[in-house]
Amino acid sequence: MTEAVGKEITIEGVDPRELYGAQNVYLEQIKSLHPTLKIVARGSSLKVLGSEAETLRFTRRMDSLVAYYLKYGHVSSQVIDQCFSGDIMQDDTPVDKDVIVYGNNGNIVRARTVNQQRLVKLYDKNDLLFAVGPAGSGKTYTAIALAVRALKEKQVKRIILTRPAVEAGEKLGFLPGDMKEKLDPYLQPLYDALNDMIPPVKLQKFLEDGTVQIAPLAYMRGRTLDNAFVILDEAQNTTLSQIKMFLTRMGRNARFIVTGDVTQIDLPRRSDSGLVRTMEILRGIADIGIVEFDKRDIVRHPLVKHIVEAFDKHTEPEQSNPKTE
Repeated sequence: MTEAVGKEITIEGVDPRELYGAQNVYLEQIKSLHPTLKIVARGSSLKVLGSEAETLRFTRRMDSLVAYYLKYGHVSSQVIDQCFSGDIMQDDTPVDKDVIVYGNNGNIVRARTVNQQRLVKLYDKNDLLFAVGPAGSGKTYTAIALAVRALKEKQVKRIILTRPAVEAGEKLGFLPGDMKEKLDPYLQPLYDALNDMIPPVKLQKFLEDGTVQIAPLAYMRGRTLDNAFVILDEAQNTTLSQIKMFLTRMGRNARFIVTGDVTQIDLPRRSDSGLVRTMEILRGIADIGIVEFDKRDIVRHPLVKHIVEAFDKHTEPEQSNPKTE
């Protein structure tokens, strides 16, 4: 008679509700594939009782299923059948060199343009990157994807996303709510990108425990940011002193990416923007990379590219013939 052994399997990084399916339909399927085991689900862990060999086989198959979910952001009845028949192994999936991270619901985040690919390559060689270019070129989205990948691969312990709280034609004081509620609209694009890449329950936990932090630039003053992937977005709306303050927050094992669009400066005077001047000052320093996106990188609606081109043509004569007072 084979002696039964008990084992507890902890499922990390996966929302059990998604892994077990609606009304535990996937969990019941998993149980049916190992009828000789007693399997009890308790939140994010599975308690398994059965023979040592069968328990080990089940553990390996669950590891394969969890790895698939973490990579592709979804499971299905067919995927479970494949994982538990041994057809899907953790390292069997072909590698797509342009994939940065596997997001939610099967969403694959990849470097889609030449400059997005260049940003990914430069990330491997530099601790500080500047990514500047027009709206819709994917510079911020690509940067956040790199941050999520670094967190998943445990290269860093936290992600910090920040923006300057500068009005784009509106006044903060007229917005309802407390300071957080006033500022959240400025930070919403960062939340949107994270929601594409991290399961909602896990993202909420990360936000609560500080693994992911989203805050206005002013909150960075006085901090030392160790073991962190830090992104400064909308950097065209920072002054030279503000961007210097931000860059000097860099601590040990930190990776910084600064993104911005110098054609969309919302400061009272365009000349107050410190982004271009900062890149001029730092260009050529080892471990600092600069990627300049252009209209060819725009990946939003096809009209966005034409809109940017039209505005560029309209503003060029104004810049070459500035008005005198």
